[in-house]
Amino acid sequence: MSKSLFKVAEENPALVGFGVLATAVGGILVFRKAEMKRNSHDYDSQLTGGFKILNNQDHTLKTNEFGTSISDYEGMFAGAREKTGAITNEESVAVRTERYAAMINHFYNLVTDFYEWGWCQSFHFGPRFHDETFLESIKRAEYHLCSRLGMKPGMKALDVGCGVGGPMRNMAVFSGSNIEGITINEYQVKIGNKYNEQHSLQDLCKLTKGDFQNLPWPDEHFDVAYEIEATCHSPNRVQTFAGVARVLKPGALFAGYEWVMTKNYDPNNKDHVRIKEGIEVGNGLPTLVGPAHVIDSMEKAGFEVLDHYDANRGVHAKNELPWYETLNGKMSITGFRMTHLGRLITHSMVWTLELLRIAPEGTTKVSALLNATAIDLCDGGKLEIFTPSYFFIGRKKAHWKFPTKLDRSTEK
Repeated sequence: MSKSLFKVAEENPALVGFGVLATAVGGILVFRKAEMKRNSHDYDSQLTGGFKILNNQDHTLKTNEFGTSISDYEGMFAGAREKTGAITNEESVAVRTERYAAMINHFYNLVTDFYEWGWCQSFHFGPRFHDETFLESIKRAEYHLCSRLGMKPGMKALDVGCGVGGPMRNMAVFSGSNIEGITINEYQVKIGNKYNEQHSLQDLCKLTKGDFQNLPWPDEHFDVAYEIEATCHSPNRVQTFAGVARVLKPGALFAGYEWVMTKNYDPNNKDHVRIKEGIEVGNGLPTLVGPAHVIDSMEKAGFEVLDHYDANRGVHAKNELPWYETLNGKMSITGFRMTHLGRLITHSMVWTLELLRIAPEGTTKVSALLNATAIDLCDGGKLEIFTPSYFFIGRKKAHWKFPTKLDRSTEK
């Protein structure tokens, strides 16, 4: 396909959308509200899987609520991608800090199905060696946490911001530990626990609905804790990490991977700011910070930081594939959905389904949001100004006490 034709198709999704119109019409009766088996194969089909995005019986939002949800979400990022710097000012960040719970809940109501469609059930990145598949690299990043935390049968672990529980299930099978996860999103809890049952892991894995800023478990309940690209959503990491410390036993370990802007990021570089803001609006983030802020927050929350480094420090090494390579995609059966063309076809299919009122109003906006942020993430990775995998591990300090005065200042 020539660049000119591809550009026309991209700017006019109807051209591609009507290419799947016959399929869409054929699916109206069958997929008006899709029934999900939740056996990890609902999205295997390139053809029928797309009909289930935001259009399944498990979803906790009603059809007429999706449009309102995306509108409210976009309102928290007013001016994003229209004017560089629009969402970096203190007033804009304060809105998202104040309304973080609604922001995160909106975000995962809208994107969870898209993530599963293109990404499977572990919603994160990871360093990837040249001979690894994407899913192998994802599991290796999760098993690395198991190893550093010393997870083993009989231990109780906390997953802070667990999504639909993909990492939880992989890590429970690998380590034998009992894992409880928390997510603010009811839809993720509902389907995550269904996955646990389908895989006969309900005795090892459990998702709980709640806010990781205010954990519902009693003091000294867990042996270890971890987070995987989740606390980047936090409006105040000191509060989040202090809560984790509270529910951990004395001397217990807490590890994770954080989204951060690297030392190469220049806040005076307009293009750098554009990329940073694009990542924020496309991923439900109050604001991105640097590694020093994460480590400082750990210390203030009561942890002795034992190690920290960018797990993607070899992002452009000869024996690694860049962590963002999957967003570029490749022409293969498993990688096609994430190619630029694959995302365009998915976007056009979604546009058609929304036109036919199979997909709810607002679905196309969500697809466009995710397509735009995929480009931002790739740009950030190529320039090495952003990493999604800044690793840290800390030990709860002896004689720990919950901080009497938490730093409530806006994160910068």
